[in-house]
Amino acid sequence: MDKALAGVRILDFTHVQSGPTCTQLLAWFGADVIKVERPGEGDATRAQLRDIPGVDSLYFTMLNHNKRSVTLNAKTASGKALLEALIRHCDVLVENFAPGAMERMGLAWERIHELNPRMIVGSVKGFGPGRYEDCKVYENVAQCAGGAASTTGFGDGPPVVSGAQIGDSGTGLHLALGIVTALYQRTHSGRGQKVLAPMQDAVLNLCRVKLRDQQRLERTHTLHEYPQYPDGHFGDAVPRAGNASGGGQPGWILRCKGWEDDPNAYIYFITQAAVWPAVCKVIGEEGWIEDDAYKTPQARLLHLKPIFSRIEQWTMTKTKFEAMEILNQYDIPCGPILSMKEIAEDPWLRMSGTVVEVEHPTRGRHLTVGNPIKLSDSPTEVTRAPLLGEHTEEVLRELGYTASDMNALRAEGAI
Repeated sequence: MDKALAGVRILDFTHVQSGPTCTQLLAWFGADVIKVERPGEGDATRAQLRDIPGVDSLYFTMLNHNKRSVTLNAKTASGKALLEALIRHCDVLVENFAPGAMERMGLAWERIHELNPRMIVGSVKGFGPGRYEDCKVYENVAQCAGGAASTTGFGDGPPVVSGAQIGDSGTGLHLALGIVTALYQRTHSGRGQKVLAPMQDAVLNLCRVKLRDQQRLERTHTLHEYPQYPDGHFGDAVPRAGNASGGGQPGWILRCKGWEDDPNAYIYFITQAAVWPAVCKVIGEEGWIEDDAYKTPQARLLHLKPIFSRIEQWTMTKTKFEAMEILNQYDIPCGPILSMKEIAEDPWLRMSGTVVEVEHPTRGRHLTVGNPIKLSDSPTEVTRAPLLGEHTEEVLRELGYTASDMNALRAEGAI
């Protein structure tokens, strides 16, 4: 029992990204995740965005580490019986089907609870109860409906969705926490329960500071830390804030040496109040330290554009990494804009297990993400994603099926 979730069995009915993110995290922590897939097809992402013909795509392999794959056709009588046996066998069922799909399969909560009163059912849906609860939702739709897109981008441009998959993967992370919480409650209640993670709700939770700003705006009619202040116009909703930090410490993305040829030669620079004198010294503007126009954080809010313009004159004389070295000596908060290529090649991320390489029987050795959450007593070992149906016989033997039973299932097209 050296893994945190060792002994927990997860019946993984998920596909694409939001659900697999959840079940992969649980698998990283040691749960036995049994991924149920359609015979001959499997998860749709096995074939999506392929870079090698006939080989499971990176989209699939990066979301299904540490799992076992079982093929099952629940439309056959024996397949339905096998599915019910798996429900009795497992602790958690996770699904991210379209609204109503589980009920149409004959697997409403009441039926699952009848088969296994201790089972926890975790579900990703686009929306919670309300006018949109029957709508299908994908990543960018969730970002738009959850408030992220309307507050992302620059004030003179359209709403922008983030490159971070906060709708899909963000919801999967929320659902994983809900499932672990329900498992803990079951230790003293003895009962399973439903865990729902709507994508709109998860995105909103990640955008809570913008909901904070909406209430501040309604009260004060301005937001001093936004780039629209002091000269721009504020409407009745939180505007897009460009690269402003969204908090009490003004920040902006500034060009660094080489920006003309490198689209990522930039650094994020925060003019934290506590290190303002150090900022002035680094850029050669010591006079600003006692200047009434710059001396206090409130006064500086009136001059953020010229302040960052002057700081950028300094950052443009340094590469982003040279600037980091200097600024960190003074505890000035900053961070380089790292490209995916730089992240993939970062030795420190490899060392920490955040970026790992795994061997795959058809894809070969490839790069993937590791567990972003580190437990001191339960280190994560990332294993490759399963081939379609790779563990069907293994799992069926654990359920007590014999070789002749499995032959009969194959003959019926159940596995």
